[in-house]
Amino acid sequence: MGHGRSTLRTPAAAALSAALVAGTVAGLAPAAQAAPSIRFVDITGDGGTVLKANVLTPAGADGSHDYPLIVLPTSWALPQAEYLAQARKLADRGYVVLTYNVRGFWQSGGRIEVAGPPDTADASKVIDWALEHTPADPRHIGMAGVSYGAGISLLAAAHDKRIKAVAALSGWADLIDSIYSGRTQHLQAAAVLDGAATLTGRESDELRAIFDNLYSSNLSKEQEMIDWGKKRSVATYLDQLNSNGAAVMLANAWGDTVFPANQYAGFYEKLTGPKRLQLRPGDHATAELTGLFGLPNDVWTDTERWFDHYLKGADNGVDKEQPVRLKSRSAEGYEGYPDWKSVAATRRKVALAGSTTIHANVDSGADGGIVFLSSILDQVAQLPPIASMPLLPRRWAAVWQSERYGTAQHVRGTASLHTTLTPTDESGTLVAYLYDVGPLGIGRLVTHAPYSWHGRTPGEPFGVDLDLFSTAYDVPAGHRLALVVDTVDPLYAEHNPSGAQLTFSSPSDDPSYVSVPLREQ
Repeated sequence: MGHGRSTLRTPAAAALSAALVAGTVAGLAPAAQAAPSIRFVDITGDGGTVLKANVLTPAGADGSHDYPLIVLPTSWALPQAEYLAQARKLADRGYVVLTYNVRGFWQSGGRIEVAGPPDTADASKVIDWALEHTPADPRHIGMAGVSYGAGISLLAAAHDKRIKAVAALSGWADLIDSIYSGRTQHLQAAAVLDGAATLTGRESDELRAIFDNLYSSNLSKEQEMIDWGKKRSVATYLDQLNSNGAAVMLANAWGDTVFPANQYAGFYEKLTGPKRLQLRPGDHATAELTGLFGLPNDVWTDTERWFDHYLKGADNGVDKEQPVRLKSRSAEGYEGYPDWKSVAATRRKVALAGSTTIHANVDSGADGGIVFLSSILDQVAQLPPIASMPLLPRRWAAVWQSERYGTAQHVRGTASLHTTLTPTDESGTLVAYLYDVGPLGIGRLVTHAPYSWHGRTPGEPFGVDLDLFSTAYDVPAGHRLALVVDTVDPLYAEHNPSGAQLTFSSPSDDPSYVSVPLREQ
């Protein structure tokens, strides 16, 4: 995959590109007589790397006055046409819009740096170009993007004071907490990213080494990977972002299998400027997808409102609404909260009593699902992964259940597990699952999370504290909650030696429990 390749003709990539272009053409057609002008340009990025871009200016713009500027870096592996439908809508609202293919993908030059310093520098170079070659207003600049474009936008806002507003959709604030949470490699998510990069771009040697070390569980390279991720996480530059004062809108999905919602929620609480957090059902970038084809989409509508207020000064009320907006996976409509900590008004503990030993290396049947597919099914049909509690083999799965609830339980926020674990080996992995269990014992997955450890003394107990992935889920009256723990899940790497056993206990002076966050009735 050398530097000289300029086009890609893989069937998957070609089909996706054609679909985006078709959707864009459909979005542009109705108002062709007053359409904004569009031109395709080459922009010289950091180190002379050529970035392929397109620019839309409002209809009738003659350079007599400046327009607010919005810059849209493309998502991982998606082509230059990705944002054209939304760019046209923004241009119709009076913005100069510049979308560009990030370095290393498609026809842009360079190699994939994963939002490293060259990508951040590219964003500033793109802004420089727009200020020189378009009627863009240097005082009113915003950035937005989906996934990879979201991460780059946040990092750029931390490094470039000219950026006054950001909308980061399905992105990350902490890259390591996304793909290595619980010290566990998210293998399916990494494989999807790696495969897409191989098809549509040119990986840097550094990125190739990161993927290889991730797959091989090379602990000697762990700190190197963590340092690599920190350099590419806006959480590392939080003070700079807060000092710059950009208005930050974060949007994500509860079931995001690439960038779990937890890392966005924790980051949101630390922002000191104007901010908004929106979480809804779905998987990675699925909530924004219809908007890329020009169809009605609430995420993009709120993005427009965010920019209208913070770049154009529109009095549209977006600053007066409750800044944390959540949609439950099992109910319609949004709920508003003043901050993230108010989401879970109360917490209820489910005791994990007794002592239970399970054997490792076998999948019990309790799983987090399949990357993308499972959360999309939950989004469109409310069909999360299921498991039968009576049929789960207790040799390989520990199961605890609550009493039946007399009223509905509105789970909101981050459930947490506390237990005492005694392993037979120094390394290992567990995965904790929280289920909504109906009268027939069928459990619907509410949330889960992996946890790995290394360097422990075999046979010596230690405490485990694990935050499960944040969610919003309504448990019907008459149902139970169940916590299940096993050692194998296809989503994740596992570090259990052959024949390992895990014993979970609940000492009287340190009882085990799962703490469930609940919205008040």
